[in-house]
Amino acid sequence: MMFLLADQNKTFWFPEQASTFAPEVDWFFLAVTYISLAFFVLIVGFMVYFMYAYRERPGYKGSPEALHNNALEIGWTVVPTIIAVWIFYRGTIGFLDMMTIPSDTRDVQVVAKKWAWSFGYPNGVVDNELHLVVNEPAKMIMRSDDVLHSLFVPAFRAKCDVVPGRYATMWFEPTKTGTYDLFCSEYCGDQHSKMAAKVVVHTKEEYDAWFAKAQIPPSDPVEYGKLLYAKTMGCASCHSVDGSKIVGPSFKGTWGGEVALASGGTVPFDENYVRESVLNPQAKSRSGYEKASLMPSYQGRLKEEQISALIAYMKSLKSE
Repeated sequence: MMFLLADQNKTFWFPEQASTFAPEVDWFFLAVTYISLAFFVLIVGFMVYFMYAYRERPGYKGSPEALHNNALEIGWTVVPTIIAVWIFYRGTIGFLDMMTIPSDTRDVQVVAKKWAWSFGYPNGVVDNELHLVVNEPAKMIMRSDDVLHSLFVPAFRAKCDVVPGRYATMWFEPTKTGTYDLFCSEYCGDQHSKMAAKVVVHTKEEYDAWFAKAQIPPSDPVEYGKLLYAKTMGCASCHSVDGSKIVGPSFKGTWGGEVALASGGTVPFDENYVRESVLNPQAKSRSGYEKASLMPSYQGRLKEEQISALIAYMKSLKSE
């Protein structure tokens, strides 16, 4: 039964298998589960039997001597030891497979920040979705801009912590095309549950077509700003465009008005305010957001034309 369950693509226990890691992880999990279940039934069964057989009752006189059986003692020592050594061996093999990164991987630069993921590809393409090629190993080179995060793709059975101040690496090889969930599995703040993304696994031809299109930014500055907001820079994880409050203030209807500052007074919401807020977010903090998580600086991460595109997009929201 264990092997049949592990061979199925999707079961009551597991999500879909979509990487080379998944079959081994599922099989090993079920192996340990059924070994534990067998010992549980055996131990509890004997316990119940001994409770009945050696219960106190009229006329029964137990022996005050400690009983000893060499065969039993050797059995319950040697057999669990062999099983524990086997579990350690199989676990080590699987762990080393996950940690040994092939030399021919397709590398992706991953940036984690509260509360969004960004994935950088060759030639500067950045997206909020992880795009991969089926049956090709991919290496994630990951860093965090703020706190501890953890990249987890359930369908791949792959997880790795992303630690501030250092690079973390992991790899996997998708075996099926499709779209899969990606989560942060390390609590990172009040919007942790929303720190999710999608993994899109393409054929080689589909990936090449997506990549060629992704390299060309929209010529319309409003559309380019919308792309930066929604996908490339992850602004949507903290700022809404419908007036709702997420973490930071909404962009809807703010252009051309006055912004109340936490330090007192007001400033116009114009090009200079937006540019300064992007490059030095704490310079003029908004009133009402003193306890919100601090926005990171995008100094050196956004070009001037990209800031201009974001400004154009914010202007367009005034009329919506």
